[in-house]
Amino acid sequence: MILDTRLAEKTAELLLQIKAIKLNPQEPFTWSSGWRSPIYCDNRIILSYPAVRNFIKENLAQQLLQKYEKPDVIAGVATGAIGIGALVAEQLDLPFVYVRPEPKKHGRQNQIEGALQPGQTVVVIEDLISTGKSSLNAVNALKRADAKIMGMLAIFTYGFDLAKQNFKRQDIECAVLSDYKTLIKLAVEKEVLKPEEQQKLEAWRENPSEW
Repeated sequence: MILDTRLAEKTAELLLQIKAIKLNPQEPFTWSSGWRSPIYCDNRIILSYPAVRNFIKENLAQQLLQKYEKPDVIAGVATGAIGIGALVAEQLDLPFVYVRPEPKKHGRQNQIEGALQPGQTVVVIEDLISTGKSSLNAVNALKRADAKIMGMLAIFTYGFDLAKQNFKRQDIECAVLSDYKTLIKLAVEKEVLKPEEQQKLEAWRENPSEW
């Protein structure tokens, strides 16, 4: 769910500007899942651009306060949302933890890194939502630690139906600064994409595994 249309457009514009999002329908990228994709998003690049980093930090923090009550803890999903999540926690003067994909194989075998007490309320910060699998994996790890999940905020989502179904199934609310639909519309307006390329990208989002 987009929180604000103008914010979505500005976020998409900045992500394109710093090349955190790359569009290449002629020579598709290959994701780790094996999916071929005309788009590649790496929001970790945001951390290298102070002005964009501050924009994302401030707006995630502002939208969090508007949407939820102030939580006890901010949690970032490793690895992409560790930096962004820590910045949001700093902005709100809150404790921060991050969640690994799985427990470590050595030492204390933690999956959650940082101080989290049973019963504390948590808002999860994610950099990117694709299928929602890794995001919900982090949510489930926090639930097993007896955290109370208020919801999730992300920078960008592809808007896959599969992700919407996964979040609905687990009754987790997820709001985003920007999404695929906004990005593609903006890319055409800015002449980053040709109208015929827009059709390819829209077709990909409808059935990415078979594209």
